[in-house]
Amino acid sequence: MTVAVVTGNPKPASRTLSAAVMVAEALAGGPPDVVVDVVELGPGLLGWGDPAVAAAVESVQKAQLVVVASPTFKATYTGLLKLFLDQVPTNGLAGVVAVPVMLGAGPAHALAPELLLKPVLVEMGATCPTKGLYVIDTAYEDRAAIEPWLSVAGPQVRAALGTPAR
Repeated sequence: MTVAVVTGNPKPASRTLSAAVMVAEALAGGPPDVVVDVVELGPGLLGWGDPAVAAAVESVQKAQLVVVASPTFKATYTGLLKLFLDQVPTNGLAGVVAVPVMLGAGPAHALAPELLLKPVLVEMGATCPTKGLYVIDTAYEDRAAIEPWLSVAGPQVRAALGTPAR
């Protein structure tokens, strides 16, 4: 199984990236094959045809599972992540199982991944078999903080991927 992580945090090597990798590892049982820290793509995101952006998009499209993560910014996902997602063609995530993840400072925006990020992924053709995950940013590396979500989401994601239960 090919697993990708896409993070749209304006800071490279962010807490968002760490949390997304942790989620991917928890779901797949190992490290992701592809990690796209969108901020590293730089100004190529602002136009069309940038080779690095095209390669990143293609690697995500080829994944079977993709964890798409963003910090909560102005109550939604970042514009940086939107710039990357805009590069994915119509139905470009068809056949991909996607998991939306967002980090935030408190519970006020806990529905953001479900209400804002998940619909975008579904519109792009992805299958999102579980609720989006919201992680309090102070617990970004705490596996115990995601265990309640993981106990439900793990089997749903594995079923969508057609992989055996663990």
